[in-house]
Amino acid sequence: MKFLGIIPARYASTRFPAKPLAMLGGKTVIQRVYEQVAGVLDDAYVATDDERIEAAVKAFGGKVVMTSVNHKSGTDRCYEAYTKIGGAFEVVVNIQGDEPFIQPSQLQAIKACFDDSTTQIATLVKPFAADNGFEVLENANSPKVVLNRNMNALYFSRSVIPYQRNAEKKDWLKNHTYYKHIGLYAYRVEVLKEITSLPQSPLELAESLEQLRWLENGYTIKAGITEVETIGIDTPQDLERAEMFLKESGRAAK
Repeated sequence: MKFLGIIPARYASTRFPAKPLAMLGGKTVIQRVYEQVAGVLDDAYVATDDERIEAAVKAFGGKVVMTSVNHKSGTDRCYEAYTKIGGAFEVVVNIQGDEPFIQPSQLQAIKACFDDSTTQIATLVKPFAADNGFEVLENANSPKVVLNRNMNALYFSRSVIPYQRNAEKKDWLKNHTYYKHIGLYAYRVEVLKEITSLPQSPLELAESLEQLRWLENGYTIKAGITEVETIGIDTPQDLERAEMFLKESGRAAK
């Protein structure tokens, strides 16, 4: 089975304009993401709508494909990029362009989901630690997911699910394993084509979570488990945290 990695990257961002080109430890954010992915998957491309990002990727020797400025989601951009790249790929992996610390083990975990021939879409989850505290669990910017026995997602929510009716909130993490959703996706190519034609769904609009559109339309989402915590970059403050992480880990010059 051949896996194609696509990294959607937009220049425009409300909270952090030009984020993919921001410098992190002497390299752009998009270069760090690309280098973490290249070599783990069979091929990898940055998909962008901006010539400045295209030029930056070419400058460090990466592969890049230009896509429409009208896409509303990274999933849509991934599909257009796939159609332009071509090749005999069975699965497209959608890697967020603001995750410079994505690990090979995470990519391997999402690939392993397709050992099950029935897997249509795959993603990753990370268990919340019992000592995280309830304030971490209830953070609406960390979507939660409930899984069935086959590791398929039952539901994603910004709310805490499940609700423990007969327990104090301070004990919830001790009583139950809660899963944080990690926004890495992989799709069989025929499924990717289908889901990009779906209109937004009521649950998706309510929670502002694209994956609910797929569940609501009957698709299954297999979850792989990772224990790795990454640092996504949404704001300039996140970039500062990422710089500190690089220095502490000694990877700034690599």
